[in-house]
Amino acid sequence: MDGTRTAIIDIGSNSIRLVVYQGPVRLPAILFNEKVLAGLGRSLAQTGAIDEPSLALATAALARFAALAREMACDTVRTVATAAVRDASNGDALIARANDLGLAVELLSGEEEAHAAGHGVLSAIPDADGVVGDLGGGSLELVRVSGGAIRAHSSFPLGVLRLAELRAKPGFDRRVARILAEAGWQGAGTGRPLYLVGGSWRSLARVDIHDRRYPLPILHEYRMSADRIQLLRRKLAAVDRAWLKAVPNLSGGRAATLSAATDVLAAVLPVLGSSDTIVSAFGLREGLLHQRLTPAQARLDPLIVAARDEGRRLGRFPEHGDLIDRWIAPLFEDDAPRDRRLRQVACLLADTSWRANPEFRVELGIETALHGNWVGIDARGRAMVAAALAASLGGNPPYNRVITALASPGELARATAWGLAIRLAQRLSGGLAGPLERTGIGVRGGVIEFQWRGADRALGGESVEKRLRALSNAMGLPTVTRDVQPA
Repeated sequence: MDGTRTAIIDIGSNSIRLVVYQGPVRLPAILFNEKVLAGLGRSLAQTGAIDEPSLALATAALARFAALAREMACDTVRTVATAAVRDASNGDALIARANDLGLAVELLSGEEEAHAAGHGVLSAIPDADGVVGDLGGGSLELVRVSGGAIRAHSSFPLGVLRLAELRAKPGFDRRVARILAEAGWQGAGTGRPLYLVGGSWRSLARVDIHDRRYPLPILHEYRMSADRIQLLRRKLAAVDRAWLKAVPNLSGGRAATLSAATDVLAAVLPVLGSSDTIVSAFGLREGLLHQRLTPAQARLDPLIVAARDEGRRLGRFPEHGDLIDRWIAPLFEDDAPRDRRLRQVACLLADTSWRANPEFRVELGIETALHGNWVGIDARGRAMVAAALAASLGGNPPYNRVITALASPGELARATAWGLAIRLAQRLSGGLAGPLERTGIGVRGGVIEFQWRGADRALGGESVEKRLRALSNAMGLPTVTRDVQPA
């Protein structure tokens, strides 16, 4: 997909959205993203049909999106519709209007919708093990995922736009529990997280980030405990509109569904027995892309793919990041697997700030790690990559309060050592492969050993020695140099 553009028009029960993708097939970047809150599912519970104002709004949105996809010269345009169009007595009228605009609509079944949501989470969190919950305006999909695959799935008519009557009567939680239990979901997530998909639940996470004053306003992989959700449920029943308006990036349309979304989540969690919740920025649309990957493509780590692409586009020396990672790896053989991939990400991104003004390279490196549009990484991981990039660009601890709030002192010390090792490799090699391929470094017997081959000693000098000393001090280990015979 690197050179091609794919557009997905998602006709949901609450919103209609156009997203245009281009980039690596495993994790294409979003070039354009726009939504219209058409509320197609708003009148279903009362009339069984989409009301005329929603149809008109949807038609105008589809006309604009079709025109934009043509202007952007998208190679593929895929239009899908979900619960509201599927269940409405006049859903075919909207499909006919889309067809008149040149859009061939795929009407997804509940099973297909659930599969796409599950694949969306697996695309962004490959090791996800728990239940995916995709809450839309017309339905709630539950999907059991583990081992990179979908194990079970169900669709329920519990979308936020269809709950007014059900929530108006006492015993809402009990009735939801009975619906889920009868479908076999009692205890399905015991001890495992519930992965949250859908705009209403993401909006709830925005509220929690604001309420907690959490230092990193990134939704993907943000966690909320069951206790926090119960607290938010009580708070949302009491706060006024002014309080909600103060929540950054919370749209008015989503604010209107927050209470219903929170009620559903609070009712679902105890039935599943889930340990906590994890927000996924990826859902149905990304799942549709993920379903088309080959098994080999799907196995690729999305974080590594994205970081490598970023390094290729913005760095001075394409592919140098992987070489640096291999060169410094013997220094950190006791890194846990999850930290090895963070170290590799830091190596892949280490050169992407070079073209910035020298006074702001450290700041840009930290910004790239903390606020980049990454998936497959949590807040701790972002903080460690930020510390590594800061050190690789000449920054020194203590780091800013966001970084220190998200990772422990020991974790940041380790990341700083990664950054200093990267800095040494960059200076030694001058961005060339040969010097790193002919030299070596590692920890042996509690000593950092630097290996040279013959004439390569000429690559040393004061600047290289200074960076080696900085690494030695950070790791608390002495250094020795040793000549080895050319291979």
